[in-house]
Amino acid sequence: MAKYFVVAPSWIGDTVLAQALFRRLLERNPGSTIDVFASRSLAPVLRRMAEVDEVIDNPFGHGELSLAHRWRSGRAMKQRGYDQAIVLPNSLKSALVPFFAGIPRRTGFVGESRYGLLNDARKLNEAALPLMVERYALLAEPAGTPLVRPLPKPRLRIDPRLLLATVAMLDLDPGQPVVAFCPGAEYGPAKQWPKEQFAALAKTYAATGWEVWLLGSKNDIPIGAEINRLSGDLCRDLTGQTDLAQVIDLLSCVTAVVSNDSGLMHIAAALDKPMAALYGSSSPLHTPPLSDRARVIYLHLDCSPCYQRECPLGHFNCMRQMAPELVRQTLQDVVGRRPARV
Repeated sequence: MAKYFVVAPSWIGDTVLAQALFRRLLERNPGSTIDVFASRSLAPVLRRMAEVDEVIDNPFGHGELSLAHRWRSGRAMKQRGYDQAIVLPNSLKSALVPFFAGIPRRTGFVGESRYGLLNDARKLNEAALPLMVERYALLAEPAGTPLVRPLPKPRLRIDPRLLLATVAMLDLDPGQPVVAFCPGAEYGPAKQWPKEQFAALAKTYAATGWEVWLLGSKNDIPIGAEINRLSGDLCRDLTGQTDLAQVIDLLSCVTAVVSNDSGLMHIAAALDKPMAALYGSSSPLHTPPLSDRARVIYLHLDCSPCYQRECPLGHFNCMRQMAPELVRQTLQDVVGRRPARV
């Protein structure tokens, strides 16, 4: 048995992908403890993973050095007696707390020249490991050991009591067909399918009695409101009305999901929901939804993936040319229910 300290990634989706690492650690060392150092925004996801024993609050904002504070945090961790730290972000700052904690083995990819801070620094072969989930899982293995495939798919637990309370609070009826739209993407608008297309698809589903739920954070309230307006108020706009734990539970009871490449897309995949996953500026060859019931829609334009927050060419064709009918047909292949055309 071992005691692991894992520094989590910065994004919800990447945190879902890290579950393969946690599971592989426990396969190699049954009965071990895994504590994860993560921001509060990620805690609801990590608490739904059976492999995680404790989520330790990471108070440092993105780009924040706070060297003295990191030193104090590291010294506070020293008494916990961790055997190994695994640092998933590639930044130098993310390796400081495990170093200050004096954790004997500190594992991660070299990243920002972190020799010394990491004493088990690995060089990443991006061509051999194109998937983010593969890169994370490899860190569970001793240095020089090849990755064992297939990798376990992510799976999140549901809180039935919280689900019932949320459904009652919002006066929802998940007993009939429900399609959830996840129209946001924290990285930027280049990853967001246009609001007009979401609204057109909402009309198609609503015409045959499906409910359309719009899910997202407070940042997605303007997007949700505009989609609902363009659809003729046919959606249940829940953006900003739920926290992340409630969204996880609500996604567990829907019939199908349409999502941009986002944290909620990876959560829906970890709940094994039938899903159409929409990719434009990012690549499904790097961070695909890890579910056999997810279907990726990607137009393979010459200009994508560009990995930019906004379209550098101004036309946004990678998403704008993705027709609602294509999304409907793709999702139909997984769901087996066919809403009529309008």
